[in-house]
Amino acid sequence: MSSTRDATTTFYGYLRGLFQSERANMLRMGEVNEVNHQAMQHMLTSGAIDWNGFGEQIAYETDALLGCPAAVLIIDESAFAKKGKSSAGVSWQWIGHLGKVDNCQVGVFASLCQNSIASLIDARLYLPEHWVSDSDRCKKAAIPEACQHYQSKCKIALSMIETAKQRGVRFGYVGIDGGYGKDPAFLRGVDKLGCTFVADVHCRQMIYLEDPMPSIPARNGRGRQPKHLKAQSEAIRVDQWASEQPDTVWRRIKLREGEKGMLEAEYLHAFVWVWDRSEKQAHRWHLLARRETGANEISHYCLSNASLETPLQELAQVQAQRFFIEHSFHEAKSECGMARLSSTPVGCMASSHGAGHVGNAVLGQAKDAWAQAMADVILQ
Repeated sequence: MSSTRDATTTFYGYLRGLFQSERANMLRMGEVNEVNHQAMQHMLTSGAIDWNGFGEQIAYETDALLGCPAAVLIIDESAFAKKGKSSAGVSWQWIGHLGKVDNCQVGVFASLCQNSIASLIDARLYLPEHWVSDSDRCKKAAIPEACQHYQSKCKIALSMIETAKQRGVRFGYVGIDGGYGKDPAFLRGVDKLGCTFVADVHCRQMIYLEDPMPSIPARNGRGRQPKHLKAQSEAIRVDQWASEQPDTVWRRIKLREGEKGMLEAEYLHAFVWVWDRSEKQAHRWHLLARRETGANEISHYCLSNASLETPLQELAQVQAQRFFIEHSFHEAKSECGMARLSSTPVGCMASSHGAGHVGNAVLGQAKDAWAQAMADVILQ
């Protein structure tokens, strides 16, 4: 078995070397004699490249290796620290890995994950409102007119999920970061697409422990007839609910093999109702709270629209899989040139979907995932 694993490691290293060499050649195109650097940038940022076809090909090939009912489509964002004001979408925004607000570009990403292998399959640049309202600035940054309209990050993410479905990408769950899970309209949008999600939410998330049965109150004889729906039970915050639970109801769940052995965490689970104060009926969803083994503080609160028969073990493992999109970001930035590309003129909007500056990096990171998947197949 060890000899097989050694051979597989060698094979994976060989493939990885080929892919890295190909990426290096692409990044050095502008340095080759008789190749005009500006011409290359123009090619990447003009209509010369079919970015939609590019995305379809990545989705097709990644799905062939990772797509299945057990796969998770992970939605998250990543920021690129920048200087100046000219790069497309650059603004003072939150940079998660730095833990602060700084001058940066922000992209919304989708990654397809099966077990411990994840590959970026879509990426779109976020344009703040003050950018799209300044046509001159957009023109200087080479942002196409068709893209000069504001879309919230949640709308971008919802569009990416819909695009993944249209491209035939197979996945059983959508894994959602708390920055998106806190938006009730987004979660309901994912639900309407027919997708099952496990979404982190903030500690301020309001829930009902009983069906609120929203209805319009009867007129009490004075004043106008009420027009707005009202809940028939009281809502509480998820952190309040969790604080009232005894230690005996926490369950330790085995999540996956980690670098230091089996990774485990403790979870609370309940069925709760969620209502946005406008729907005629509330949703009955799963609520999870997670704390790391041996810790007292809760690290994650999650909602899921999975069927009520879905076991906690499955939901917990899906929630834990969101970790692997961070691997995708790390590989794309450190090994595939995504960080460097974002600092070049390619950093402008290069497609109607945006984030064209990460296109080659997404392809490179996807190839890394494909190589790893092929190596794992040999091991099996």
